[in-house]
Amino acid sequence: MNSTSESSSLTRTPTQDERTLAILSHILSIFFWIFPSLIIYLVRKDDSPFVAEHARESLNFQITMTLLSIALTITLIGIIFLWVPAVIDLILCIVASIKAGELKSYRYPFSWRIIK
Repeated sequence: MNSTSESSSLTRTPTQDERTLAILSHILSIFFWIFPSLIIYLVRKDDSPFVAEHARESLNFQITMTLLSIALTITLIGIIFLWVPAVIDLILCIVASIKAGELKSYRYPFSWRIIK
């Protein structure tokens, strides 16, 4: 499964500010949960397809990780494995940030696409 590809929504090269916002939508989610992605998505979704795409992906992934963590918390044995979603989140957010910096699209694996 190839999770990276050139963005079909790019009709022009994103500006440096758009690139920075796309990177921040992934990196800041490591520290501040869904809020950076949500704010960036709501503010820039109509202005920049590139930023909207990355913020939407980050937002969907953070929602998925939250639901996974809740499911693990509900089960007694799952509490032992609560560190797993945190490590996966950290690694994939870094990968997504690198792809955004390269001006490429990134689809998080096993992310539930709630925001379309």
